[in-house]
Amino acid sequence: MENIFKGLEPEAVFRNFEALTRIPRSSGNEKQVSDFLVKFAKDHGLEVIQDDTLNVIIKKNATPGYEQSKTVILQGHMDMVAVKDDDLEFDFDKDPIPVVVDGDMIRTKGTTLGADNGIAVAMTMAVLESKTLEHPEIIALFTVSEETGMDGVINLNPDHVKGDILINLDSEEEGIFWTSCAGGVNSTVTLPVEWEECPADQCSYEVVIAGLLGGHSGAEIDKNRASAVNLMGRLLYGLDKQFEIQISNVQGGTKTNAIPLKAKATVAVDLKCEENLKDAVAQMESMFKNEYKTSDPGLFVQINKTENSRILSVQSRRNLVSLLRLLPFGVQTMSSDIKGLVESSNNIGIVEIKENEVVISNSIRSSVKSRKEEIAERIEAISNLTHAAANLSSDYPEWQYKADSPLRELMLKTYRDMYNKEAKVEAIHAGLECGFLKEKVGDIDMISLGPDLFDVHTTKERMSISSAGRVFEFLCQILKRLK
Repeated sequence: MENIFKGLEPEAVFRNFEALTRIPRSSGNEKQVSDFLVKFAKDHGLEVIQDDTLNVIIKKNATPGYEQSKTVILQGHMDMVAVKDDDLEFDFDKDPIPVVVDGDMIRTKGTTLGADNGIAVAMTMAVLESKTLEHPEIIALFTVSEETGMDGVINLNPDHVKGDILINLDSEEEGIFWTSCAGGVNSTVTLPVEWEECPADQCSYEVVIAGLLGGHSGAEIDKNRASAVNLMGRLLYGLDKQFEIQISNVQGGTKTNAIPLKAKATVAVDLKCEENLKDAVAQMESMFKNEYKTSDPGLFVQINKTENSRILSVQSRRNLVSLLRLLPFGVQTMSSDIKGLVESSNNIGIVEIKENEVVISNSIRSSVKSRKEEIAERIEAISNLTHAAANLSSDYPEWQYKADSPLRELMLKTYRDMYNKEAKVEAIHAGLECGFLKEKVGDIDMISLGPDLFDVHTTKERMSISSAGRVFEFLCQILKRLK
């Protein structure tokens, strides 16, 4: 598995990135990669701190002539979203990522790549190990569990990170500098349910909605991609109106912050309605295909006979169907200030039955705090009406645009000098750690950038090799000009 990226430039970036693909680093399982970074720092004679949360902070002194320059914090997260194809035998806790070089792209064989945000770690490691790069004092901050609630940055000790400028490397489009991001909060809806024995005169079927593209619930929520959980809510509501179906299982999604690719439910109807049920499912599949023929051309709905011994009670079924049908999904408001920017959204990331309760996980985002609160209140009201409870967690702040930013102006000029074209300054409808970092390290000048990544949080995730090279070249030039 070694030297797959041999010959790719910058050598240090891709060597370090390849090393990261061999180390388990799914969110919540970062001990090995955290220890790897500590060893890296010690091997290079650098000062390092590993805190109780497993965040790693590495300090590199300024090169000669830069001793009086402002301290620069380079920041990225070491964890990754762990998603694989259903038919792939793969264990994220021990198997190396099956990376492939495909022309200008690095991709995988059936798993997420982890370029979000492994490429930030690799680039920063390359800066730290360089013997020739000119730069101010560097504080490298590698955080954990960004993808599942930003626990790393939440628990960061501000005394460990002191700096004047922060460059976040968690963006996904070259030539775009992010200067603002959405805040967010997770809303977990818990519905108590009761069970009954399935009547003998019922026939049971498993209905599966799959073939969707999915994607990041922030950066790609505006692409009108279907959510398998949202569609399952529509399907169950329609079937229940027509047949008064029985339900024994509903399951969909894998990550709160990923648009669900697949959902399944086990339903039962009277034997005399068996053929009508199949016809109704086929009609809904046709409707869904028509609605999402452009954004999700691979969408399909399957129905297969199965068996089950228990069903939800009538009231539990009605509550569940109503919840899935009413919970908001997708873009809720657009920004009035920034053209084309999603202001607020909700993603129904996961639905699953756990013993005597159904748990539905929502990811709410907004660049306006009151909009975020409004969506949370709406979910709470819907939950109350269906005898469920909604609880909030992992609340993270928005990062507001800074009118006066010397760093932004330097980056715009440097980009123009290097590439003879203009970079874009934009806001992103996704949660970056910059909001929390603003609270932790103070109102310092910060910006976010990164190379071209595609379909992150899915098994189609890939990264442009040439773009990663240019972004690293640009980062090095910025550090050199911060004298």
